[in-house]
Amino acid sequence: MKKFFISVSLFCMLNAIAQKFDTQKLTDGQGYSYETVKNDQAGVRVYTLKNGLKVYLAKNDDAPRIQTYIPVRTGSNNDPSDNTGLAHYLEHMVFKGTSHVGTQDWEKEKVLLQQISDLYEEHKAEKDPVKKKELYKKIDQVSQEASKYAIANEYDKAISSLGATGTNAHTWLDETVYKNNIPSNELEKWLKVEKERFSELVLRLFHTELEAVYEEYNRAQDNDGRLVNYAMMDALFPKHPNGQQTTIGTSEHLKNPSMLAIHKYFDTYYVPNNMAVVLVGDLDFDKTIILVDEYFGAFKYKELPMKKMVTEDPMTKVVTRTVKSPTAPRMTIAWRSDSYGTKDARLADVVSEILSNRGDAGLIDLNINQQQKTLGAGAYESPYKMYGAFVMIVTPKEGQSFDEAKKLLLDQIELVKKGEFPDWMLKAIVNDKKVQRMKNWETANGLATTLYNTYINGVTWEQELDEINQYEKISKEDIVKFANNFFKDNYAVIYKEKGVNDKLVRVENPGITPIQLNREAQSPFLKDLLSIKASEIKPEFIDYKTAIQTSQIKDKKISFVQNKYNEVAQVNYIFPFGSDNDKELPIAVTVLQYLGTDKYSPEKLKEEFYKLGISNNFRTTNDQVVITLSGLEGNMKKGVELLNHWLTNAKADKAIYSQTVKTILEARDVAKKDKNRIMIALSNYAKYGKNSRMTDIVSKERLEKIDVTELMKKIKELNQFPYEVFVYGKDQSGLEKAISPYIVNTKLQPVKAKVYPEPVTEGKIYFTNYDMVQMEMSKVGKGGAVNIGNFGKADVFNEYFGKGLSSIVFQEIRESKSLAYSANVSYVNATEKDHSNYVTNYIGTQANKLPLAVTAMSDLMSQLPQIPAQFENAKGSSLKQIASNRINRTNIFFNQLANAKLGVDYDLRKDVYKEIQALTLPQLTSFYDSEIKPLKYNTAIIGKKENLNMESINKMGEFQEVNLEEIFGY
Repeated sequence: MKKFFISVSLFCMLNAIAQKFDTQKLTDGQGYSYETVKNDQAGVRVYTLKNGLKVYLAKNDDAPRIQTYIPVRTGSNNDPSDNTGLAHYLEHMVFKGTSHVGTQDWEKEKVLLQQISDLYEEHKAEKDPVKKKELYKKIDQVSQEASKYAIANEYDKAISSLGATGTNAHTWLDETVYKNNIPSNELEKWLKVEKERFSELVLRLFHTELEAVYEEYNRAQDNDGRLVNYAMMDALFPKHPNGQQTTIGTSEHLKNPSMLAIHKYFDTYYVPNNMAVVLVGDLDFDKTIILVDEYFGAFKYKELPMKKMVTEDPMTKVVTRTVKSPTAPRMTIAWRSDSYGTKDARLADVVSEILSNRGDAGLIDLNINQQQKTLGAGAYESPYKMYGAFVMIVTPKEGQSFDEAKKLLLDQIELVKKGEFPDWMLKAIVNDKKVQRMKNWETANGLATTLYNTYINGVTWEQELDEINQYEKISKEDIVKFANNFFKDNYAVIYKEKGVNDKLVRVENPGITPIQLNREAQSPFLKDLLSIKASEIKPEFIDYKTAIQTSQIKDKKISFVQNKYNEVAQVNYIFPFGSDNDKELPIAVTVLQYLGTDKYSPEKLKEEFYKLGISNNFRTTNDQVVITLSGLEGNMKKGVELLNHWLTNAKADKAIYSQTVKTILEARDVAKKDKNRIMIALSNYAKYGKNSRMTDIVSKERLEKIDVTELMKKIKELNQFPYEVFVYGKDQSGLEKAISPYIVNTKLQPVKAKVYPEPVTEGKIYFTNYDMVQMEMSKVGKGGAVNIGNFGKADVFNEYFGKGLSSIVFQEIRESKSLAYSANVSYVNATEKDHSNYVTNYIGTQANKLPLAVTAMSDLMSQLPQIPAQFENAKGSSLKQIASNRINRTNIFFNQLANAKLGVDYDLRKDVYKEIQALTLPQLTSFYDSEIKPLKYNTAIIGKKENLNMESINKMGEFQEVNLEEIFGY
């Protein structure tokens, strides 16, 4: 029997996480009762207000910011069966304001909104298509009148004025979660805004947002990952809402909404006893709970309706589904599993880790992926509030049948049933879970995410903390017994075939008349909010000389940053050359992943790293090779030793190399079928033309001729080239001793890097045909050389004009005209000296809306809109984001490294902050007029050719259809 050994100190550290947890009920100095859990290193407090609202608080001193989540225990599973998609659409509408936010005259506006609601009820009931169109025209007309009183995006303006980032929300089966990350000094103002928006629902700008949601529906149709998931859930849950109601809803229901039904849903489920407030960051417990109670304690408790429990019959046979799309074939196998927090869910999770533990040493990892028997395979367990799904996925190789690929997966299940997996693996899996929890909870967002998931799934914080203890109790016998009972011919198989999706829903543009935006208007609520002065947070800039300790081993520079948080360390080897110096270097790195040494087989190497709790990562860019070891500091010495053994003793194998070449070529073929990768390649072609890094690839002929021994020579000689080492951990001396034996003086120099041109963009249009519902368009314009003196202007321009929910582009393209779900403009600074900046803009929309969207975008960019209040809001937001952000952990070193490429040896944010402080709207306009307005753009468009409006396209510039070989270079 093999045994799993870890150091005594490490053993103690890991098991500290697995102590006994007991909930303690305490009262703070203000008389608020809360629960905390003994031995909880995160120090979470859980309060329950008198109205039933749960409040989760925890401290994190990374930065003077707070990660906020407001989770509501309801999602698409609570949608009425005749109004699917309602929960998700409601989520969108909660951003539209209230009777105090987003309106200039509520008394006049509400009358019109009631008319719109009544018209929608008529529209929903009407069966005659002609009459439905007439009703929609009336809705559009009344909406025009109502928009005169509306202030679009006022919630977003209010929240961005705080310096908030990550403003968003999501809806899923049993949850709707609202998100913001705010400066800690703006907590009370955030509570004021959130209290207001959850106090009532106002469905203003309803029909334009409905069209935006329909665009999101179209994006889902073009995403075959979602289509496969829909089919899988339908097969697993033929009765339960998990599988019978998609979050986005049906096309028919989206086009026939009921405002009455949405109000009823809000009134039913958006109540304090069905909601929580999660705050993790720089906060004071006693002051924070008083504020939360002051603003949210006034909400009234309301009984929730009894939920009808839907129970699925056991699956007794294999259920198959087929999905077709233009992408490469792949297959999904899924079993219906148990709910979140149950023993069977944990057992299923451990089995998924035995099969595929982050690509390291699972049975699928070693027996399929490592041996390149398919193009890729994996497994995971996804527990829901009720039931769950155990999922296995595989992408077959060319010529490999689905049945052959399925057998490979099921063979791994048989090994689990027989107990034919290493005895040490269960302990390694549990230790890995502890390490991942440690790494995750050291960030405010990581801990806050776990807290809201705990609330949504109805488990206590004590139960969540105790999960690790429950995993430790699982034995090999438990796994074998579970596997034999669970894995039978009771699963669903989803075949994702390459072909034409005949289920696409293609719709007409409903002809929405652009609404008024009233950009310069402000409600009394917003004016009051902006007048409230919060205590100032002063920015802190990094002094690299004190934050980064440097030393030298032989002729190599060693940089060290102290880890003040946990026992996870990193060792990074950074080589100042990459694929521009040697385009076969990435091939060598790829092949290395499949090779062993004279001492270890490839599979054994992965096992050894996994046992140590150390992961390795090789990243090759155009100008760098970075090799990273990350994991338990107590085992880092052994990890470094194992890495260096691998690099210096990699055993060349012609057969493995030949198989790797086949995998690379097949992966290239898969990329040419994937919409997202095609769009990336097409955008790159529009930016750089034929001669770019992306198209300059190692040819098939050259790949087949390369001697793998020569490739491994490149790997074995890496240590003789110039490089530097960055180390992150607690013990600088110990980590330096770990790396010291393997460092040698530089003996070799890289060849000179190839220089790729950055051609002028000159108004050309490049199009690639792809069968999809939407059209995607990306325009790119080459600007001037990078100038660090303009970084602040670029930041404010992006905030003010081009990106985010409160930007002018978002308001105009989506809110006013409903021409796209996604639209943005961005000024992108070059990351290196002597390189060019670029302006990009993107539109994703229905094909029949593209001409209008392009015209609207062109009109917007003809001159910079002058909206002083919005400019000041964007400027203030940018300043608050810099002032309240802190660069820490490994980011300290990599921030310095990035600045060095710009020729700067200090924290550049210091200059950017000063620049923004002094910035005026006329100065930003001057920047726009000189750096953006004169640019000519090349355009990349992907979509179905028959849907192109060539008359409008030809007005944009010289049109050229390019094929996949041209844009990919093969």
